[in-house]
Amino acid sequence: MVVTIKAAKDGPYLIMKDGKVVLVLCRCGASKKMPYCDGMHRKIGFKGEEAELTVE
Repeated sequence: MVVTIKAAKDGPYLIMKDGKVVLVLCRCGASKKMPYCDGMHRKIGFKGEEAELTVE
């Protein structure tokens, strides 16, 4: 099993298992459904760099 945590550019954290997204977590701090992303990053103009971490 391969788990990857990807910080999407200007978006949320994507938690992926074997290449499939299984969870989307808020990174901007504005979600009304914390800790999950509800798309608020688009409305507030959140900016964030892209990054990725893979754990095997």
